[in-house]
Amino acid sequence: MANITPTLDKAQQQAERSVHKAGPWVEKLARLGYGAKGIVYIVIGFLAVEAAFSRGGQTTNSQGALASIAAQPFGQLMLGLVGVGLAGYALWRFVEAGIDAENKGSDAKGIATRVGYVLSGIAYAVLAFTAFQLVRSGSSGSQGGTQDWTARLMAEPFGQALLGIIGLVVVGLGLAQIVKGYKADFSKELELNKVPQAFQQWAVVSGRLGYIARGVVFAIIGGFFVEAAFHANPQQAKGLGSALDLVSQQSYGSLLLGIVAVGLIAYGIFMLVEARYRRISV
Repeated sequence: MANITPTLDKAQQQAERSVHKAGPWVEKLARLGYGAKGIVYIVIGFLAVEAAFSRGGQTTNSQGALASIAAQPFGQLMLGLVGVGLAGYALWRFVEAGIDAENKGSDAKGIATRVGYVLSGIAYAVLAFTAFQLVRSGSSGSQGGTQDWTARLMAEPFGQALLGIIGLVVVGLGLAQIVKGYKADFSKELELNKVPQAFQQWAVVSGRLGYIARGVVFAIIGGFFVEAAFHANPQQAKGLGSALDLVSQQSYGSLLLGIVAVGLIAYGIFMLVEARYRRISV
């Protein structure tokens, strides 16, 4: 362990030098990324609202939101811009992990947080690739998604146990998001003094609702993974769209789905706020 820390420090210093040279572009891509992420969540939320109250929409995941964007007038152009933004967001997550832009440190907790940034970066890089596939061919490829990679993971040694651990981590992440929303811890990530006075309260409210709604959805998705691991059945591993479906199947399901959907829209709006006012240090 003693030999690992100097190596990490040296790698971080090299990453910092590289990022410093490209700093302005990294910041621009990061802000574009937050905006693209916000648009995806707003689309998911609006489709879920329609499904809850007018029966004209559908519960869907991020890939479904991209397909919905592509179906709009000038959809290919919009989707291309969103894809660039998502790629920028993925890059920023890798940069956050590499240079410790948010000062998480190199202790166990800090390393775990930065590994989380890497995993988030990978997820959004895949989503950006999906957007570019849709622009190029009108198809995002395989529709198996979550269940496909879950089946591959479970086929590996200790894969079932690893899937269960992933599920518990996702549940924990969901609970952490709920706490973050309740405490409004996200406000310290913003340059609130630059937000127009009339909108500061709305920015905080959108963040609260957004993080709580996203946390609920993440906790449900993590529960799906744990259940899939427990029953050794990859078909039980489901994503965002299925989590929203589960909400809609409860008592007063339409109302609950509507509340969660509005929360996801609020999260998307808060991402747009972050695109403009987030503290980004490169």
